This record gives sequence, C-alpha cells and structure tokens, in this order.
Amino acid sequence: MKSKTTLLIALLLFTLTLTACGTTETSPADQAPPQRDTPPPRPEDNAQSAPAEVEAQPVEQTDTTPSDGETTTFKIEAWTDNWFAAYLGEELIVEDSVSITTERSFNAETATFEASYPLTLNFILKDFKENDTGLEYIGTNRQQMGDGGFIMQLTDLSTGAVVAVSDGSWACTVIHEAPLDKSCANQSNPVAGTAPCGFTDLGEPAGWMSASYDVNSWNATTVHSFDAVRPKDGYDQIRWDASAQFIWGPDLETNNTVLCRVVVTDPASGN
Repeated sequence: MKSKTTLLIALLLFTLTLTACGTTETSPADQAPPQRDTPPPRPEDNAQSAPAEVEAQPVEQTDTTPSDGETTTFKIEAWTDNWFAAYLGEELIVEDSVSITTERSFNAETATFEASYPLTLNFILKDFKENDTGLEYIGTNRQQMGDGGFIMQLTDLSTGAVVAVSDGSWACTVIHEAPLDKSCANQSNPVAGTAPCGFTDLGEPAGWMSASYDVNSWNATTVHSFDAVRPKDGYDQIRWDASAQFIWGPDLETNNTVLCRVVVTDPASGN
C-alpha cells in the first residue's frame, strides 16, 4: 500500500513539472513580428520635408566717410598781460600757470585738446590789480594803473592749419573797470569806491559760457598795437601767425577784467 502511494506521488510531481515547462514557452502570438526593410523615401517626401530656402540678405556696408562732428586735436597758444583762462564751452582747456597775484606775471601758455567743429571758445582775461582801485604797487613810488593785452592762435593739428586767431571779430565785454578817473593813480591814499577812485564790477553773467548765451551786445573788442601792449616774457617763445592780433577792451589801463567769445568753424565746410 505504501509503495502504491509513493508511486502516485511521483507521477503527480512529474505531471506538474511537464505543465510548468509548457507555460514558460512563448507562444507564436507573443513573439515580435519579423522586421521588414524600410522602403527608401520617395522624392516627393523629400520635397515636403526639406527646410524652406532662406532668402539671401544684402551685406550691410560700413560708411567710412568722416561724419560731421569728427573729433580733432587742436593746439592753443596764448600770451597775456597778466592772466587768462580758456574754455571749450564750460570746460577748462588751459589756465595761466602763473598766479594773477604774481608781480610781473608775463608768460605764454600752450595746450592741446580734443574737440569737434564748431568750437565755442570762451576766455577770461585779467590784468593785475591790488584792489578795486585798479592800481598796483599802491603806496610806493611805482604806484600806477596796470595795462593788459592778449594774443592767441589755434591750430588744427590734423591739417597743421591755423584755424583761429585773436582779432577784432571776437565778441568781448568789460566786467571790471577801475579807476573810473585816472587821477586816482596820483592819490597818496587811494580808496576804492571813493572819488576819484570809483570802479565798476559787473561780475560774470550767469550762464555766459553756454553756446546759446547771446553775446551780440559784446562790442568792446579792441585791437591794440604791439607797441601799446609791449609784450614781455614768453611772447617770443611762440611763432605767431601774421594774422594774430593783440586784443583787449578799449582801455588797456582801466579795463581790468574782460570776457571774450569766439566760435571756430571748420574751414573746409564752414560748419
């Protein structure tokens, strides 16, 4: 009986083993279908998928023609008795390196700067005075009125041409005048504001360095001779253009502070 039972169990295990093996085989339906060669693309398919042709754009050309307002290097040369400052608009270009309070401050100045045409050049010109009497060496045997004088030339270094000089075409105005009576110079105790030592001090007009400031009423510009100015130290250091002239207010002795303006245009175009 025991042997029959053992035989049945063995047969049962064999049957189960065969069933399990059969279920692990892949059925034909589960197998991946065979790969077929992909047909080559048709010409019309290529035409549809090709990217659209980009229209050619013209190449932009760089304009190498110099434009208006091109920057140029300029050289300014000036001499004055006794002191000056030059501005491009409101920007300082050069100021006399010797203080206005220095006795006998005669010297020339040269400077270079970058700018473009047209240039608005403004100048402050001063003759030395101890106080508002307009006198110098007060209380000594040399007590006297001073005397001014200014000369300038401007060179365009790109061409080497002198493009501006001081002359009677400038617009100038006197803002400090003293003494109003020249007999003040003979006073043993000259007092500013007390006759005969009166004075006029207008001060600098607000905004006068702006290119838009109207200088049409500035008509004090006066050309003076070499002999009247008697230029001293520094003047001979500069080779002056023949057209450059000494300018100041009408009176070299009593016009102590003078403001001047000149507009320099491009000689090639007039702009």
